[in-house]
Amino acid sequence: MNVYDAAHALARALKESAELKNFQEAQALLKNDPSAREMLMDFRKQQLNLQRQKLAGLEIAPEQEEKLEKLSQIIGMNLTIKRFLEAEYRAGVLLQDIQKIIAEAAGSLFDPDLLGLSGLDELDQEDDGA
Repeated sequence: MNVYDAAHALARALKESAELKNFQEAQALLKNDPSAREMLMDFRKQQLNLQRQKLAGLEIAPEQEEKLEKLSQIIGMNLTIKRFLEAEYRAGVLLQDIQKIIAEAAGSLFDPDLLGLSGLDELDQEDDGA
């Protein structure tokens, strides 16, 4: 089988998969529910801000974590948001699995010595010790 034909077949299979169809349906429902969409966007914005603070090494106030936890519980009760998040998760798992399969197949084709990557592990160890 031609690789390009296989790629097109994979694209068709993805479009027809239950995971991506469910995700598209859940996405449309969320778009048509402004209050649910706003709640989810607010939650994700606050979640991202907390992650940025953690990555920057800044202290997280307990009130911030409590607020995020309460928001999480609230959005979990909204069926439109819940369906969207579950569908988003399942679609993401499917795409990650496919990416992993392709990466494993492609990765075995390349010789690290010829790409100049064979000494990277030693360089990382030297950097860690410095």
